[in-house]
Amino acid sequence: MNNLVSIWLQFALCAGVIGYAGLRLSRYGDAIAALTGLSRNWIGLILVATVTSLPELVTGLSAVTVAAAPDIAVGDVLGSCVVNLAILAFIDLLYRRGAVYALAGPGHVMSAGFGVILLAATALALLLTGQGHMPALGHVSVASLVLVGLYLVAMRAIYLTEQRASTPVVAENPGMTLKAALMGYSVTSAIIVGAGIWLPLIGVELARVMGWSNSFVGTLFVAFATSVPELATTWGALRIGAVDMAIGNVLGSNLFDVLILSLDDLAYRAGPIYALVSPVHAVSALTACLMSGAVTVTLVYRPVSRVWHTASWASIALFLLYLFNAFIQYRHSA
Repeated sequence: MNNLVSIWLQFALCAGVIGYAGLRLSRYGDAIAALTGLSRNWIGLILVATVTSLPELVTGLSAVTVAAAPDIAVGDVLGSCVVNLAILAFIDLLYRRGAVYALAGPGHVMSAGFGVILLAATALALLLTGQGHMPALGHVSVASLVLVGLYLVAMRAIYLTEQRASTPVVAENPGMTLKAALMGYSVTSAIIVGAGIWLPLIGVELARVMGWSNSFVGTLFVAFATSVPELATTWGALRIGAVDMAIGNVLGSNLFDVLILSLDDLAYRAGPIYALVSPVHAVSALTACLMSGAVTVTLVYRPVSRVWHTASWASIALFLLYLFNAFIQYRHSA
C-alpha cells in the first residue's frame, strides 16, 4: 500500500513540475515574440511547441532505451496528440473574452490539416505493419522515414504560408530583455527534460503495481503528464491574450509528437517499433486524426455561438472523441 501511494505521489510531483515549467514558458515565449518581431503563431508553433513536446521526446527515448517499454513510448506520443486536441475544448470552455476559434488566425488551418495527414499516415503505418506489409531498413521502419519527410514538408509549407501572411501581431512590452527571455526559456526547457526522463520509469512501475498494460498507462496517464506543459502553456498564453500562440502550441506539438515517434523507432534497437506494440494504438492515431479534422473544419467555419452557452459544437465533439479513445484503451487493458 505504501509503495502504491509513493508511486502516485511521484507521478503527481512529476506532472506538477512539468506543469509549472510549462506555465512559465508561455511568458518567455511571448517575450521572445515581442523582442524579435516574430508572430505569436510562429513562436507557438515552433519555439514553444518544441519545448512543450520535450517530455514526449525524452519520455519516449527513455521508454525504449532505459525502460524497454515501447508501448509506453507509442502510447505517450499518440495519447498526447489526443490530449492536446482535447485541450482546445478545455480552453474554449473557459475562455470568455470571445470565441477562440473565431479569434484564431488563418494560418492554423495549415497546421491542423497537416496534423490530419501525419496522424493518418501513423495509423496506416501501425495497421500495415501489423499485416506484415511495411518494409524496414534494418531495425527502422520505412514508415518512420516517410513521417520525417512529411514533417519537413509541413514545416516548409507552414513557414511559407506564414511569410505570405500580414504583418506579425507583436506582443506588448514583455518587461524583460531578450537575453533574460532566452535564459528563462533554456532553464524551463531543462526542467521539463529532467522531469521527462523520470516519467517513463514511474509509468512502468505504475503499470506493474496496478496490473495495467503498458499501452493503457502510456496512452492515458503518461500522455496526460507529458501534455501538462501544453495545457499550462496554452492557458498561460490565453491569460495574456495570445490566442494564436495558444493554438499554435497545441497544433505544433502534435506535429512534433509524430516526429518523435520516428525518433523512438530509430532508438529502439529490437526492431521496427510499430511491429512490437499493441495494435490498439491505431485507435488513438485515428481518433486524433478525426479530432484534427474537426479542428480544421472549425478554423475555416469560425463559429461564434456556443451550445447552451458552454462551448462550440467542435469542442464538444473533441471532448466526446477523447472519452471514446479513453474507453477503448481501458477496455483493451481490462
